[in-house]
Amino acid sequence: MSQTLTTIVPQPGIMEIALYEGGAAKVAGIENVVKLSSNENPFGPSDKAREAVIRAAHSLHRYPNTDHAGLRAAIGEVHGLDPERIICGVGSDEIIHFLCQAYAGPGTEVLFTEHGFLMYRISAHAAGATPVQVRERDRVTDIDALIAGATERTRLIFVANPNNPTGTMIGLPELERLARAVPQAILVIDAAYAEYVGDYDGGAELATRLPNVVMTRTFSKIYGLGGLRIGWGYGPREIIDVLNRIRGPFNLSNAALEGAEAAMRDRDHIARCQSENARMRNWLAEALAEKGVPSDTSCANFILARFADTATAEACDEALKAQGLIVRRVAGYGLPHCLRITVGDEASCRRVAHVIGQFMAERAERG
Repeated sequence: MSQTLTTIVPQPGIMEIALYEGGAAKVAGIENVVKLSSNENPFGPSDKAREAVIRAAHSLHRYPNTDHAGLRAAIGEVHGLDPERIICGVGSDEIIHFLCQAYAGPGTEVLFTEHGFLMYRISAHAAGATPVQVRERDRVTDIDALIAGATERTRLIFVANPNNPTGTMIGLPELERLARAVPQAILVIDAAYAEYVGDYDGGAELATRLPNVVMTRTFSKIYGLGGLRIGWGYGPREIIDVLNRIRGPFNLSNAALEGAEAAMRDRDHIARCQSENARMRNWLAEALAEKGVPSDTSCANFILARFADTATAEACDEALKAQGLIVRRVAGYGLPHCLRITVGDEASCRRVAHVIGQFMAERAERG
């Protein structure tokens, strides 16, 4: 008797994963759109990174090196970290997946906050673990809620700091308190937006000092290399050694490695992007607040605009799209009455503020 397809089933938890939807990039009927839906750097990568990628094209027939030594050395030099405690992956997403694959599984739990990055749940399910979500306090990570939500089955705790999509963050002493309160679990500080904060190491010092803390970072945000898909993690040598055992030997291309190394070393470009983002982030938040659309103080490169209800947020999104401005609905993050708006260049920010202002005024006139 031939086997039927219904007898071939995936691992438990896989079918619980909702397909991830990235930020939209097109609007039907409009050619020239402004994409503000994926928290991309509007200024792109540095010229040095572009040149490095072009040079790498001459060796597309060669396999990349397997140890990522050059990039790890550059990261170590810039951040003052031990390269032996650094692992590189296909975006920080892959590091998150490695951690779940290596340390979670059936009968264990993975903890995160209610408005946390969707990949935490996805990677937990993929490993067969149980994802556990705890409340936030006014869209800010609540350490006491995480401590209360941990059990003897908790193996990983993910905290995005700053958080996506809220833009809020908490202090490092609070994160240390969490790590010490749940010693049986690895605290993963997802610092994808750390470069936008200023004087903030993303949790590197904690990951250096404590045996159960790992920090993840990415080249997709301020470095402008989202299209190359590259990120990195840093933590205790014992944990990094475990992750390297399941990492594919050629998980990163030569173009990604060369581009990321050049981007990491170009600190002038990063400084310019930091300064401009801070300037326009503050301007956009104030401009929207004046139009009756509040947001929490953002520490990242986006604003989480809050509306009175879901219907208003969706209508505003449609008004923006009609003008070729694409932002992100975040109902999937438990925030259906909000829109996440990437801080673009000055022209983009002014256009967004103008359209939202018009929308709110018209809404008010209609009562």
